[in-house]
Amino acid sequence: MAKIFIAGHRGMVGSAILRRLAARGCDELVTRTSDQLDLCDQGAVREFMQNERPDAVVLAAAKVGGIYANNVYPADFIHDNLMIQTNVIGQAHAAGVQRLLFLGSSCIYPCEAELPISEEALLTGRLAATNEPYAVAKIAGIKTCESFNRQYGRDYRSVMPTNLYGPRDNFHPENSHVMPALIRRFHEARECGASSVTVWGSGRPRREFLHVDDMADASIFLLGLDRHFYESKTKPMMSHINVGSGSEISIGDLARLIAEITGFQGCIEFDTSMPDGTFSKLMNSRRLHELGWQPKVRLEDGIRATYCWYLEKIKSRTSAPRG
Repeated sequence: MAKIFIAGHRGMVGSAILRRLAARGCDELVTRTSDQLDLCDQGAVREFMQNERPDAVVLAAAKVGGIYANNVYPADFIHDNLMIQTNVIGQAHAAGVQRLLFLGSSCIYPCEAELPISEEALLTGRLAATNEPYAVAKIAGIKTCESFNRQYGRDYRSVMPTNLYGPRDNFHPENSHVMPALIRRFHEARECGASSVTVWGSGRPRREFLHVDDMADASIFLLGLDRHFYESKTKPMMSHINVGSGSEISIGDLARLIAEITGFQGCIEFDTSMPDGTFSKLMNSRRLHELGWQPKVRLEDGIRATYCWYLEKIKSRTSAPRG
């Protein structure tokens, strides 16, 4: 059985991958909390890799956040992510790790990329200004994997997920992405008896969403593919591949669906003075689907499960003893 190190195992994606691998009977799963291993510390990462010598690495650790956080902390986003990626990928190579999976983001693609966005769109235009530092760091991660593949014959692949949601998502009122932000806003509006909820923008832009369990399954699927088969179906030395659901929903329809799931019965208002952002960011996941993988979680089912997890989180927090 392969020994797999999951960096970022307490995050939304990392924890889902950990659960999926454990359910498949993988008993050599190596994890470390940030207190136990600072991934920004090159020396600490080197010592860890040399001692553990994993057979494969899943790099799901990253500094993440929504538009607000990216605008307020751009230096943190580019610095921390570059440090994490460089240390983990570089020291995995130094320890002789042949297989590695790096988790990126769809924000690596240009604003004006042709829809649906294919892997070839990388570096063909300007990035969104709102999260450019984070996107640049993720592009550097992809190119780092590609470079180790070219120079040393490693098998380091990168997965570019669309907008993810699910258990362990970030529901912070300022730093969260659109899905958890709307779930929290509609839940709190219902709880306090608010008559309306305001959503930024016109509600017309469309977004693609993928449940984190589907993302975990896709990651494990890609990590386990034979290298020659993978490259014959994609492109030799291509280290990144899109992971998406293949369908979109408008922000307005998403808001109405979340309102129904959370039980909010008031009015939904759209603040058209706020920017809409890119109208569509649908990704082309044809390569992944041709390899034999398809998503399974329906959007409505996934949102209901995510809301149930959020309610349990609130319940456990409020019932915890105070000391």
